[in-house]
Amino acid sequence: MPKPPAAARAGVHYEVVAAHLQAHLFQVTLTIAQPQAQQTVSLPVWIPGSYLVREFAKNLQQLHAHQGGKPLPVQQRDKQRWQVACDSAVPLVVEYVVYANDPSVRTASLNTERGFFNGTSLCLRPEGHADQRCTIDIPAPENIAASASWTCATGLFCLKTDGAGFGLYQAENYDELVDCPVEMGAFWSARFQAGGVQHRLVVAGAAPTFDGKRLLADTRKICETAIAFWHGQDEGTSKSKPPFKSYVFLLNAVHDGYGGLEHRNSTALVCARADLPRTTAPHTSEGYTTLLGLISHEYFHTWNVKRLRPSEFTHYDYTQENYTELLWFFEGFTSYYDDLLLRRAGLIDDAAYFKLLTKTAQQVLQAPGRKVQTVAQASFDAWVKFYRSDENTPNATISYYTKGALVALCLDLTLRRVCNATLDGVMRALWQRCAGGPMAESDVRAVLQQLAGRSFDAELDAWVHSTAELPLAELLGAHGVTLKAEVPQPAQRLGLRVAEGSAVQIKAVLRGGLAERAGMASGDEWLGIEVQGQGWRIAKLTDLALYAGAEKQVTALVARDARLLRLPLQLEPGAAPRKGGQTTAAPADTVSLAVSDRALVAQWLESA
Repeated sequence: MPKPPAAARAGVHYEVVAAHLQAHLFQVTLTIAQPQAQQTVSLPVWIPGSYLVREFAKNLQQLHAHQGGKPLPVQQRDKQRWQVACDSAVPLVVEYVVYANDPSVRTASLNTERGFFNGTSLCLRPEGHADQRCTIDIPAPENIAASASWTCATGLFCLKTDGAGFGLYQAENYDELVDCPVEMGAFWSARFQAGGVQHRLVVAGAAPTFDGKRLLADTRKICETAIAFWHGQDEGTSKSKPPFKSYVFLLNAVHDGYGGLEHRNSTALVCARADLPRTTAPHTSEGYTTLLGLISHEYFHTWNVKRLRPSEFTHYDYTQENYTELLWFFEGFTSYYDDLLLRRAGLIDDAAYFKLLTKTAQQVLQAPGRKVQTVAQASFDAWVKFYRSDENTPNATISYYTKGALVALCLDLTLRRVCNATLDGVMRALWQRCAGGPMAESDVRAVLQQLAGRSFDAELDAWVHSTAELPLAELLGAHGVTLKAEVPQPAQRLGLRVAEGSAVQIKAVLRGGLAERAGMASGDEWLGIEVQGQGWRIAKLTDLALYAGAEKQVTALVARDARLLRLPLQLEPGAAPRKGGQTTAAPADTVSLAVSDRALVAQWLESA
């Protein structure tokens, strides 16, 4: 399409061209109308919402600059910054290429089937101009015939586009630009209204059996329930509408994948293709329920982390880690409400909800790291631990998603039990107190004090800032749900996390478990056992019951570094030894939840 007139462009303008689909290359041009004499440009090292330094500049190549057609020298200052000496009275043009072949929601991808990008992966940040309004031109690809069927979708404000969505868009500043991902390809798309705001659902990669009508209707229910949660009490006022003028769901269906990343008026999602609803299968599969939970989670983030956010995130620093101890609140509380809002929207019943809650409780109780790391520490350490998991992760860390969700549960049930208040009210009061903006833990404590009429410092100190166990059984019991201990599965009983196939591959050995005491290690291949003078091959852990029977101890045959080892394995838990003051934990806990009082459960699950 023709270049937009100069009047339509802002002082900072980008052009992003899908230049070479087969080679996965975007061509990017940045034009700064009034550059600094020593103009520095930089590419972020991380993307907000995914707390890991990912070094996006590793994919940037062939950067050069010019003014009026005259080439200028470019000096690279460090891993992510470049400096250009130029004339401040003449527009500066910086051109470069970005390799894009990551199918995740965090970076960028380009091939003959689809294009996708986050601005943090493609758009250089012009220092001294990042707060200025900017424009971005996204032309349709021209180098393959299939591109004729491509369309483009994004949450950016549209200035001028063709009928397929390619064209000129605007952002108020760099933060907004990189907070609006772009999807392009031959995708399925539909729209709906929720809370008086237009929403668009985009699905790429769906199978022919995809039931778009059902996904659209269910997504609308999620949005209406979330909007009512945050703004229902303001119905009829200017505060009753959500804090965005439009919203876009960008969902990419792949053979095997799962994930999401929140943005200010959109979200990028990945799901397994088989988890989409099908016209040939009207029932709700577990995979589809998981997908609905992901949609609910990312949409709830539109309020809780994109606007109501840690005070440390008031202004993002794209050059380094941005630390906060509050991810237990922003990710954990969102994880509590994602499934709860599915229940309130009528998309799952009580049985399905408690199955999901049981899974969350299991993930916490089966992690010895809950006795090592507080959930506040887990939040702060996300940059070096959560996104860099290894075989010791379950022994040394706790997830701020799952334990944060249980902290939210405990707060909600305590508020309901002792002072006729709810966590729903706390969330809305925080939204009002912080004007939908940055907040600190002191704000949480103040609102709890205000609504409950007493301090919750003791609870937060114990549940968030210590490794004390959460009072799940007591609080659930007071609200009509019984938490029961169950016979653990073989992996939990042994203290293992494994992959099963022709043999048992050991992925993690949990602290204080039977496998650790036997000397098993991550990376071992468990081939079989010797019992009563006979050797038996095992392919899965349930084979132990077949061959060991009532034996209390067997010899495990494992392969490690091409050596075959015989390890004495006790099959019944005993006293866990303590050496050098090292903390040990009992084998992982296994529990189930059962409704004992449906009236109490209804008061909890249905209230908003």
